[in-house]
Amino acid sequence: MARVLLFGRLADQAGWRERAFEATSLTALRGLIATDDPELGDALGGPGVQVAVDKTLVRGEAALTAATEVAFLPPMSGG
Repeated sequence: MARVLLFGRLADQAGWRERAFEATSLTALRGLIATDDPELGDALGGPGVQVAVDKTLVRGEAALTAATEVAFLPPMSGG
């Protein structure tokens, strides 16, 4: 199962910071999360949200394995 981490407002919205999901791709993972919590699914696809797979930022699709760590990072602000 892929280990999913949420940070900042995403974790606050979800009510959890870490969960495991069985998914073979980011698309499938987002679909599982959206089925479980449609508002969180929308937030994960929102502007500025970044995704790191095994600590590397990715854009688009990525394959996942049982040992994969996926982190959803909210937009950053500051100066």
